[in-house]
Amino acid sequence: MDARSPKAPGGDALRDAAENLFQELQEHFQALTATLNLRMEEMGNRIEDLQKNVNDLMVQAGIENSIKEQMR
Repeated sequence: MDARSPKAPGGDALRDAAENLFQELQEHFQALTATLNLRMEEMGNRIEDLQKNVNDLMVQAGIENSIKEQMR
């Protein structure tokens, strides 16, 4: 005997709608995850560029301790 028997009227339509909604939510979540990963990578690159620029400015200003030395 099927565990879902007896079927409620409209049960298949409700199940199909729920499955479609879940699939759509999963697709949106995957797209948001990809966007978030890309933005985090871009932010990491910008932070690295900022650290390099600050270090270069400190060297130009004659400050002996660069950021790299301070982080040790």
